[in-house]
Amino acid sequence: MANKDDILSGLAEIVNEETGLETEEVQLDKNFTDDLDIDSISMMTIVVNAEEKFDVKIPDEEVKNLKTVQDAVEFIANAS
Repeated sequence: MANKDDILSGLAEIVNEETGLETEEVQLDKNFTDDLDIDSISMMTIVVNAEEKFDVKIPDEEVKNLKTVQDAVEFIANAS
């Protein structure tokens, strides 16, 4: 099972590559849409990259439930 700190930093790098946001801005309590201003197209790219990086499958119907960075970290931690 992946370490949540490692997942967070990996996710932050993916978000940074996709959106140009600073990795420090990607915090557990941030909402992808409201706080980080990530649209659905960018989110899909982030999900695909996260699946590759962490070797997990994130079903499309789950993506809508990943509202915050914490949601995504928890999902990846539990799926890995």
